[in-house]
Amino acid sequence: MTPDSANLPGGDDSTGSILLAIDTAGSACSVAVGRDAAMLAAERQALRYGHAEALLPMIDRVMQAAGLPPEALDGIAVAVGPGGFTGIRVGLGAAHGVALALQVPLIGVTSFIAVVAALTDRAIAPGAVLVALDSRRDDRYVQLFDHVTAEPLAAPAAVLPEALADYVAGSAGAVPLLIAGDVADAAAAALRGHFDVAIAAGSAPDARGVLAAALRQIARDPAGSPARPLYLRPPDVTLPKRRDPVPPARR
Repeated sequence: MTPDSANLPGGDDSTGSILLAIDTAGSACSVAVGRDAAMLAAERQALRYGHAEALLPMIDRVMQAAGLPPEALDGIAVAVGPGGFTGIRVGLGAAHGVALALQVPLIGVTSFIAVVAALTDRAIAPGAVLVALDSRRDDRYVQLFDHVTAEPLAAPAAVLPEALADYVAGSAGAVPLLIAGDVADAAAAALRGHFDVAIAAGSAPDARGVLAAALRQIARDPAGSPARPLYLRPPDVTLPKRRDPVPPARR
């Protein structure tokens, strides 16, 4: 049985299930460990590059801070993107390795859903939540959710600022809009004048949100959250310049 298809073991009422959550998809490296909804330890470091070097030591520190050996883990949750190609691969590779070594389930969570899951302690009001994430280009990675149910209202997409109002209006209409994510301010600037806009401060993607989203997904469908990368565009690849053939030597 692979970690993707395994069911999360149910802990008893006194202990609960312990999950390790990893997020390296965006411009940070973060790790969290929790027992059910209780956060035991977490660490986050702003990091645009170098996730591979930072992640495993961070996992060790968080597990030590929680006072847990690796064998205490009942499952691994990981952000699957969208985000940086290398960061996504680093997180998925580490999560797969830990899950296989411990023979525990692996749960994949999109960065959009992780951001929405982290908003659960905020006031709930009718309207929509727009999660806007840094794509490192001119466009934004976005997805729209219902504010009350947290269900998706539109598919994730890479959208330029000038097309963002049409993306929102096409799926949600003229509703109050809460904007979350690491480029929430920039998205709000593009949408003011079109919608009643509020910004969720401090709502960048984080392993805490991955943990909360994984718990929600497990409760809904324990076997339905495979850890497969979510890319909204191909990776940036620079091909080597073509060299002109060397002319044969004259005799």
